[in-house]
Amino acid sequence: MTNQPKRILTTHVGSLIRPADLIAFVRARLANQAYDETAYEQCLHNTVADVVRHQAKIGLDIVNDGEFGKSHWYRYAIERLSGVDTRPAKSGVKPALFAGRDRERFPEFYAEYDKTMPYGGPILETVVSEPIAYRGQAILRRDIGNLKQALAGVKVVSGFLPVVAPASLLPEFKDEYYGSEEKCVFAIAEALREEYQGIVDAGLILQIDDAWLVGIYDRMVPPATPADYRKWVGMCTDALNHALRDIPEDRTRYHICWGSWNGPHTADVPLKDIVDLLLKLRVGGYSIEMANPRHEHEWRIWEEVKLPPGRVLLPGVISHATNIVEHPELVAERITRLAKLVGRENVIGSTDCGFAQGAFYQRVHPSIMWAKLEALVEGARLASRTLWS
Repeated sequence: MTNQPKRILTTHVGSLIRPADLIAFVRARLANQAYDETAYEQCLHNTVADVVRHQAKIGLDIVNDGEFGKSHWYRYAIERLSGVDTRPAKSGVKPALFAGRDRERFPEFYAEYDKTMPYGGPILETVVSEPIAYRGQAILRRDIGNLKQALAGVKVVSGFLPVVAPASLLPEFKDEYYGSEEKCVFAIAEALREEYQGIVDAGLILQIDDAWLVGIYDRMVPPATPADYRKWVGMCTDALNHALRDIPEDRTRYHICWGSWNGPHTADVPLKDIVDLLLKLRVGGYSIEMANPRHEHEWRIWEEVKLPPGRVLLPGVISHATNIVEHPELVAERITRLAKLVGRENVIGSTDCGFAQGAFYQRVHPSIMWAKLEALVEGARLASRTLWS
């Protein structure tokens, strides 16, 4: 995960907007409608090749498959695990997604905002009724194969695949087997370890996505206390370290964000309250929102907090939540001020979050997404000239 000499590398968080022909197949699959499986697999293969070529063309260094093989950034894992089932939620029961202090403060905004989101269908709950185990080997091999074949045709530094962290599945699961959150999250971690190991063994960089680790704060506190929340975070990071045991740190990176939606975010947990716990993770890099106007000021944390040796920051210097395309000089400024604190060789320019957290999501128009990524690349070039002048 260390940076290349004399240049700031660039990457992104992972999820890119799916093309229409692929979305049509995903929609049919999720609705249990008839579709041509061979045609779907060929479409997926071709669209992954296209999106990798496009990333390379604009100059991104560490690229991925856009998460095109997944229906959603974390719910994809449910189809890859045994011991869990989905069923309609009880009437009147709202999932964690529809709770929290931000929603209590701005109910009129969220009433309108929710109508624009592609939730669709009945509200389901995911139930743990048996021991959790990994069963997604064939799908994982497909995703790895599609990405590696696409990488063979381009010139980039490396490829990565995002996967979910145990903590970001835990709030979704209703445990009817293990009897405690700790046992359940460690069981999730042990199952996901097979996915983590498979990606690293394939020569790719492993990215662990953990938006719910921080996103759950405004749903938990109150009635829980900040101390209760830190204890929960500590349990979850211990579980992730358990899953990462023996996996080389320099082949991993860890992503957090405060939820990808473009809402007020007035009840987010401050980074300073949990950064010490995050730095205990056995990972090579930290991908953190730093273009989000609710969190951009937190770059100053690194004036006092020391980045552990051998690790890098992948700051979000491009926002996924606004249609305004950042000026490359602003991108360069965001990169440069961090590089002067943690070392120029320890910064890789990235985005705040993905541009499409699920197959049906589209945070900005595709043309704007690519313009933003181009601004990221150009901003990194400007920063490199300054930092290595």
